[in-house]
Order: sequence, then C-alpha cells, then structure tokens
Amino acid sequence: MSKSRAVTSNECQLIIDGASCASCVGKIERALTAVSGVSKAEMNLADRTVTVSGTAATEALIRAVEAAGYHASLLEPAVDAMAEREQADLAYYRKLMRDMAAALGLGVPLMLYSLVVGDMTINSGAEQLAWLVVGLLTLAVMLFSGRHFYVGAWQSLKNHTANMDTLIALGTGTAWLYSMTVVLLPQLLPEMARHVYFEATAMIIGLIDLGLALEIKARGRTSEAIKRLIGLQAKTARVIRDGVEQDIAIELVKLEDSVRVRPGEKIPVDGQVIEGHSAMDESMLTGEPMPVEKGIGDEVVAGTLNKTGTLLFRATRVGKDTALAQIIEMVRRAQNSKPPIGRLADVISAYFVPAIMIIAVLSALVWLNVGPEPSVAFAMVSATTVLIIACPCALGLATPMSVMVGVGKAAEVGVLIRNGAALQTASRISAMILDKTGTITLGSPKITDVLPLGSFERQHVLRLAASLESGSEHPLALAMVASAREQGITPGKLSQFNALAGHGVEGEVEKHKLLLGNEKLMRERGINPDKQLETVQALADEAKTPMYLAVDGQLAAIIAVADPIKPDSVDAIRRLQKDGIRVVMITGDNRATARAVAAKVGISEYFAEVLPQDKSRKVQELQMAGEIVGMTGDGINDAPALAMADVGFAIGTGTDVAIESADITLMRGSLHGLADAIAVSKATLRNIKQNLFGAFIYNAAGVPLAAGILYPVFGLLLSPVIAGAAMAFSSLTVVSNANRLRLFKAQRH
Repeated sequence: MSKSRAVTSNECQLIIDGASCASCVGKIERALTAVSGVSKAEMNLADRTVTVSGTAATEALIRAVEAAGYHASLLEPAVDAMAEREQADLAYYRKLMRDMAAALGLGVPLMLYSLVVGDMTINSGAEQLAWLVVGLLTLAVMLFSGRHFYVGAWQSLKNHTANMDTLIALGTGTAWLYSMTVVLLPQLLPEMARHVYFEATAMIIGLIDLGLALEIKARGRTSEAIKRLIGLQAKTARVIRDGVEQDIAIELVKLEDSVRVRPGEKIPVDGQVIEGHSAMDESMLTGEPMPVEKGIGDEVVAGTLNKTGTLLFRATRVGKDTALAQIIEMVRRAQNSKPPIGRLADVISAYFVPAIMIIAVLSALVWLNVGPEPSVAFAMVSATTVLIIACPCALGLATPMSVMVGVGKAAEVGVLIRNGAALQTASRISAMILDKTGTITLGSPKITDVLPLGSFERQHVLRLAASLESGSEHPLALAMVASAREQGITPGKLSQFNALAGHGVEGEVEKHKLLLGNEKLMRERGINPDKQLETVQALADEAKTPMYLAVDGQLAAIIAVADPIKPDSVDAIRRLQKDGIRVVMITGDNRATARAVAAKVGISEYFAEVLPQDKSRKVQELQMAGEIVGMTGDGINDAPALAMADVGFAIGTGTDVAIESADITLMRGSLHGLADAIAVSKATLRNIKQNLFGAFIYNAAGVPLAAGILYPVFGLLLSPVIAGAAMAFSSLTVVSNANRLRLFKAQRH
C-alpha cells in the first residue's frame, strides 16, 4: 500500500479505536461506504481494523469514522506496524487489568458482605451515611474503570445509534442511580425496596474489563502466523558494492545489488543465483520439508534458509516487492476479509441492541405491573440484567476470530487464501478440475522417443524440431530444445514462427517449412497420418505425448515426450476422493495420453484435447450441473478457468498470471496442499458455525432468564453480577474456541 495520503483505486487499512461489538462494525462500515469513492469497507472486530477499497482520500475516511463516534488512524503495512500494534495491545491489556483490579477491589468485598451479612438495605441514618460513602466510591470506579463504556455510549447517543457500550452504561448506570435514590431519598420507596446494588455496578464493570483483557490476550495468539512470517525476514544483508563486501540494513538493499549468503543464513531479498551451489530450506514458506537444490540461474526467495553452500545472487525484488512481503500482505488482507456467513452477524446486530433495550423496558414494565413486592426493585434488577447479559460481543467476534486463525493456519502449511469468501466456498467444493501438466505431473517433460520416418535421419529431425521449438515457451518445447542440446545438437535459425493454440507450432528452418503438433494439425494441413496411428497409440498408452513432425508437407518423424507424474499426486487425489469430491482431469493432450495418466493417478473422468479457451467452458458445464467447482492449474492458459471457477487454486510454482487469477495459491507443487486447503477451510467454517451457534444460543437462553422467566415457577431471578460474568465468559469462549484451530492438523490418509 502506498504511503501517500490519497488512495487511488486501491486499498487502505485503518485502525479503529472505540469499537466494541457487532453493532459498531455495521455502523463504521455504513459510514465508510457512504463516502464518495468508496466501493467496499470491511471491518474486522477481532483485529480492530477496517479495510477500505476505492479512490477516497484517507482524510475523508478518517473524518467519516470520527463523525460516527469512533477514532481512526492509517495503518501502515503489516511488516512495519506489527511491533507497534503489539505494544498498543499490551498497553491496553495492562490498563484493563488495572481497571479490573480497581473495580473488583470494591465489588468483591461488597459481594462478600452481601453473602455473609445479607443485609444491604437502608434502615437508619448511620446506614444511609455508610452507603453514601460506598455509592461515591462506586461512582469513582465507574469513572476510572468504566469510563470507556460511558464515553462510547455517549458517542453512540450523539450519532443516534446504540451498541454494547450503550447496554453496559444503561445497565450499570440504572443500578447505581437506583441505589443512590435509595440512599438519598429512601422515603420515596417502599421499605422492602430499599436495597442497594452498588456491588452489581462495580462487579459488572470489573468482570467485563477482565473479559476484555483476557480477550485481547487470546486475540494476540490469532496473529501468530503473521508474526512468524515477519520473523522470517533477515534484518541485514551482505552486499558487494565496488568490490567491497559490507553488511547493511535490509531496507537499504537495491535492485541489481550482488548479495552473498553463507551457510545457515537467511536469504534477505529475492534474487537470481549468479555464483555457487547450495540446498535451500523453503519449508517456512511452502510447508515442503525437503531442501531444494539451487545453482546458477535459479531463483532464491527472501526468508528461506541457506543450508549448505555459499551463494552469490543478484537482487531482483526488494522491500515490499519480495515474495515474502507480498505473502504477508496477502495473509493480512485475507485475515481481515469477511466470508458471506459473517454477514449474518452484521444483519442481526443492526437490530439487536435496540431490540434488547425494548425487551429490558418491557421486562421492567411487567415486573412493575404484575410482579411481587418490591416490584420496583425487581423491575430494576430485571432490566439491568437483560441489558448486561445481552451485550453482543461474542456475536461480533464469532466470525473474524475464526477467519484470522484459519487463514494463518493455512499459511503455515503453504496455502495462501486470498479472501474470506474463498475460504468459505472451498469448504463446499463438490467437484475439482485438475489441469494435467504441471499440476498432476511435474511440468518438466523429457524426450523419450524420436522415430524418424522414410529417409529422414534421427539427428536431422531432432535438430529441425528443436530449431522450430526454440521459438516457443511451452514446456514441451523447452524439453525438445534441452534434449537436442544434451546430444550436442545446435538449433538452426528459425523464421516465420507461429504458435497454433491447442494444435502445435509452425515455422521455417533452413528454407524447410515445418509443422510440429497433433493429429488435428496434420489433417488440417492435408497430411495423412493414418499409417502411424498404431505407433502413436502405443506411445500414448504408455502415458507419453506423441507429436508429428512434418517437413515440407511430408511426415518426417514421430517424437514422444513424457511428463513424469508427481510422486504424491496419487495419494493427494485419493484424499480428495475420500472426502467425496468428484475429481476431473483436463488437458490439451491427446485422448490416449490423457487416459493413461488418468488411469495411473486413479481418475475416472477426464477431458482431453481441450483448447485453452475451452477450459473455462468445461468449468461452466460442471457448474450448470449443480457442482461447486474448484479449478487447479499453473499456466497462463489456466487463468480464465481459474477465474471462472467457484474457487480457483493456483500452483505457486506456476505463472504470476495464474496466481493472480486464483482465489487460493498453493506455495508448493504438491496436490496435498490442495487437500490441506480444503481441510483447513472445512475446519474454519465448522469453527465459525460453532461460534455463531454458541453466541446465538447464549443470547436466546440468557435474555429470557435475565427477564425472570424462571421466577414464577422456581422463584429464581438472575443477578446482574452473574449476567456480567456470563457476558464476559461468552466472549472469552468464542475467542478460545477460535484458537482451537491452531491445533488443527490435516490428516494425510
């Protein structure tokens, strides 16, 4: 994100102070979307941040938040701001613990007094004076320990809205005002109603402060994944400038700098090896435990660990452009995004607080009109308890806490989830389309057979084919050129090169017009391959890709290429099928080769000879059949299909275009990452549903109990203090349940 004050068709993130519940989230999002130029605003209550998309100036966004009654400031990128955020959270945690200690320091002795002595009524002038002192001490607690509740409630009142602070302020304020009325004007109330509730006010404030403090402590653990990723960054780099080696801060490394890393050191920036050979531990980024060999020409990635040799490499991406910095940013954005299921809490919260206030008033009216004596005291206790127990903290935290932990957990196993919608949809995938080359197979094909026809010689046809393929970037073409060079054959000069999508290539080499491709291409150009069909079929049955080479309109050779299947593709595909997912393979390769590969990996359904532009149509066909479709690929030709699918999965070893088109990126080449991504998604959605169910059930059961539904039958009326403890406990339960996801491990079965 740019540090300029204006945002140009981009995203910026604001830190929000003063937001306390799901009602606040809806109010802030509505205030921001009303700003001209804002296309979307999504707030994460758990992280107290809001991500805004559009062209509005930052100042306008901050003004809108402040007009809604909250404070906002621009959040710098996660790499720069994490330490600052941690310090702010720690300071707030300590403040809440001090506030809690002050409130409970008064509330607990009062509570013990009520339990032991049991008499908190006003019957004499001495008792009136004693309780006046207690009332003033309680007021001090309200101002010191509960000030943030009353300030938040006042801000909401000025903006004609209500939130969690409103409920707490009304509840504790009502209890204190009633008690002070008893102390100062006892004659206004019946003798039975002259009971004070100062302990309720102090205990509620103390317990809620304790709950908020514990919530912040637990919430900090949800950012472990981001912290670990940031911890991967080296602090310094050893660069060579003007022939002199020097250690400099990582921020000072420039593009094209020569950087040296020794065994045991982290790669400081992305680059390309220009000297040396080593094994690289990339597990921290990809989840792949096996070291990767690196030599001249290979790319190295910031944050990975150099294991054995010394390397010299040229810096190709620095600062916020490195792969690690972009991964950190992607994880942060995903953690702050909102899955569709999270909108449920937003919709409910818009009506929740006003509804609770109405219920509290109705409850008080019922007690006043049909309740036993002292009806005034019962009405006050009932209304206060309803207001306190119904605070919607847990509802607002239910979704974002789980998303933060789930996205972070996915990142730990090398799965980068772009947004909350992809996280949710991935859990419902019923059909998965897998591209063959580079996804199921290694994507590094080798020449296996060169069969000259007629009077053509092997070396000659291989030279012609390599010359023609030197103009293409296709993996098969690279394999052809590499095979020729390995045999000491130097490709000739190529002209008039033309790639024929889904068919092959054509061009001119040494005045010979060449065609290299499949049977369709040959027949379209009037070349009859019927005599070679049996040979071609035999090669295809061995999972090889046969190609015809024609020279000046005459068949000259059959050249076969094989792309080895990845060692763990079979197991990974079996995992998907065991989860009830319909696995389909798609390829531009010929039908026989596709059938052979599909048989080897256990896939019964496949599409062969599919042109690049038709891959997205195959995705649509499955969607029209009622399937929730995932598409996995690694090439440029997969990008339209990845974008069309309900969830697009890009193999991280593939092209940038494919990765940009995908919803989820698998940082390693293994399809186990695909199964892991779906497993994490299902676990996260299950966790969100548990949290939402718990929050709804808590309020559905708590509000009637607080209103006194059990009193006519059992003579039980919930205490406001118990309501405060239950409210704090409900939020802590949601946070703790979300943190259970950190223990999740995908099963490799």
